[in-house]
Amino acid sequence: MNRKLFAGASLVCCGLVAQQSTTPPPAPNPPNTAETQPDVLIERTSVSFVQAPTTVTDRSGALVDGLQPNQFRLFDNGKEQDINVDVAFQPISLVVAIQCTDSTEAVLKQIQRAGSLVGPQVVGENGEAAVLAFDSRIREMQAFTNDDTKITDAVKKIHAGTSMARMIDAVDKGTFMLRGRPASRRRIILLISETHDQGSESRLKETLVGAQLANVTIYTVNISHMVTSLTSKPQPPRPDPLPATAYNLPGGQPSTPLAIEHKTGAGGRVEFVPLGKEIYKDVKGIFVDNTATLLTQQTGGTEYSFMKQRGLEDAIEAISREIHSQYMISYRPNNTKEGGFHEIEVRLDRPEYSARTRPGYFLASITK
Repeated sequence: MNRKLFAGASLVCCGLVAQQSTTPPPAPNPPNTAETQPDVLIERTSVSFVQAPTTVTDRSGALVDGLQPNQFRLFDNGKEQDINVDVAFQPISLVVAIQCTDSTEAVLKQIQRAGSLVGPQVVGENGEAAVLAFDSRIREMQAFTNDDTKITDAVKKIHAGTSMARMIDAVDKGTFMLRGRPASRRRIILLISETHDQGSESRLKETLVGAQLANVTIYTVNISHMVTSLTSKPQPPRPDPLPATAYNLPGGQPSTPLAIEHKTGAGGRVEFVPLGKEIYKDVKGIFVDNTATLLTQQTGGTEYSFMKQRGLEDAIEAISREIHSQYMISYRPNNTKEGGFHEIEVRLDRPEYSARTRPGYFLASITK
């Protein structure tokens, strides 16, 4: 399946042109609407129902439960919304996406041992999970199931592959799978991988928009770069595409390869993590080194990392505690005609508590 087609379809979710037919319908006595209604652009949007899972913590960072629905207020682009707050736990539909490149071969053994925690801890009662593995391919190891044994076995069957890590494509695939689950379920992607993408066909902007429109929350457990660098096979350095003379150095310093490395660091490599809104605006020349951080921040999830087995298990347990203590706020936006990024803010009547939810969603708007 071409994952770009799905991502593009999610982005162009709000514009369909409906034109009046010039040929009268065959039915008898058809209503004469052509003279009274000119050709118009009918705005359609899939953003008719927004979920905002909200985590509440006290000043020490401890999770807070027991709040009542009337203690929450939600604002969408500054406009207060009529919300529903569900304090009862909703069943989960979870996609576990695991990187299986050659660089993660040693770490996969730890992930396989931790696979048994996903079902009982994260998914919980009445939940379901599916398992994806990704390197240069996106493989569905297990379709949605509520059988913990099948989930554990699927994770154990994942083995190291190529050096390419198509993280964005894997998230795109997971979002596509979750769109088919009931809207009443929590839709979550648990991404266990390194922090950067390599070789995806899908665009980050379209993948983020697709996840937001499908009310998907992404949690990441990052594989430590230190671990992979020590355990993976060394890769040859990438050649610098520019000649040394193309760089301008201060003080008349000659542009030698050694001088360039001293000035710019490791071979001129630039690390720049842009703000999410720059991604949505299609700002040119953006380089995203930590894709995992952007995926979690823009969908309301949390980012963890690990180096040893205990750290991986602790991360899964922490994600489980957060998910199972959240308040599910949902609403139908009263301002869908406003295009661009819709910022979500949750306020509490308890100033000593803090509320964290997804930052918002992107809605492309087309007007005539």
